[in-house]
Amino acid sequence: MSGEEVVRLGIIGIGNIGTAHANSVYGGHVPGTVLTALCDSDPARARELQELYPDVAVFEDAEELFASGTVDAVVIATPHYSHPTLAIRAFESGLHVLSEKPIGVSCAKAREMVAAAKASGKRFAVMFNQRTNKLFIRARELVQGGALGELKRSVWIITNWYRKQSYYDSGNWRATWSGEGGGVLMNQAPHNLDLWQWICGMPVQVQASCDVGKYHDIEVEDDATLFVRYENGATGVFITSTGDYPGTNRLEITGTRGKIVIEGGTLTLQTLSVDERTYCFGTDPEKPTWETAVIEDEKINGHRAVLANFARSIRYGDALIARGEEGLNELTLCNAAYLSAWTGESVSLPMDDEAYQAALEERVRTGRKAQLSKSRSTHNGEYLARWNTNW
Repeated sequence: MSGEEVVRLGIIGIGNIGTAHANSVYGGHVPGTVLTALCDSDPARARELQELYPDVAVFEDAEELFASGTVDAVVIATPHYSHPTLAIRAFESGLHVLSEKPIGVSCAKAREMVAAAKASGKRFAVMFNQRTNKLFIRARELVQGGALGELKRSVWIITNWYRKQSYYDSGNWRATWSGEGGGVLMNQAPHNLDLWQWICGMPVQVQASCDVGKYHDIEVEDDATLFVRYENGATGVFITSTGDYPGTNRLEITGTRGKIVIEGGTLTLQTLSVDERTYCFGTDPEKPTWETAVIEDEKINGHRAVLANFARSIRYGDALIARGEEGLNELTLCNAAYLSAWTGESVSLPMDDEAYQAALEERVRTGRKAQLSKSRSTHNGEYLARWNTNW
């Protein structure tokens, strides 16, 4: 593809988020792309799409889309379990892939799609749109650049993912091990888990408590607390829930030279004049002073930014905002938390992917059976605004 050509984009799975992506591309809001194909396995939905997008090819079978020659790249916006399978077939068909989060349900399966991407030589991206947020970009720069000194502690309370029972009742694939592969950690919090590790790095140990159906009639967790340790001895806590109302969204990162707090659309940075460890063991009686800086959020449509970046990466070789293989980090934290909760023991990273896969399959076998052929969401859009929230 030459630099001036647009990327012919196909979208697989035209539910809520798939529709949002389709409208962004079709409406001309994503430079360098043109919507040329849509795919949804629901015949009724496929007929609707033909009316809504009369000049776009519509398929009910992804294999037919892959073989059609109508696209250069695909966006996968289907239920979680199908992400690796569809991505692998797309790579084998010579197509670039942008997967919705999470890239899969288990790391064992997700690694197969990463391997397929590498073998194909095609672009592989994941929709971590919150990486475009100015506050998180700045937090990463500060932590990774050493402005906070040595990491001591990170605490993220992200409990404003509130969901009513009607949300879970809106599709029988929701909140089941066989349908979604997990609860709040798998469905609502992947962006936060990704940002947590993107800013602070991956821990070496995870211990977690995941309460199943604590606030809702569901078979997966709706309340979770992770405690992690980093290689340097620092600790981290991650608390999330869909049962708190009103909820909290506060990220605090503390180092030996200061701390960051992100809350209410603002990043507050406090930096010390002297490293706290030096002061602690020194003889200077004067406490270190600190300077405070405040950074305000800027509104941006992160989904469109990731789509545009994906297209530029294909056309010009730009670095991806979130490479597909980076989705393994977030998924590892999620899988490790589940395995820890199931076994009652801490999990060292890198973890045993096969042990997790076996434990997951047992829960799928004994849990409620999701009928994925009837999985279309029917909720009233009450939670749609959260897709593009600038946290």
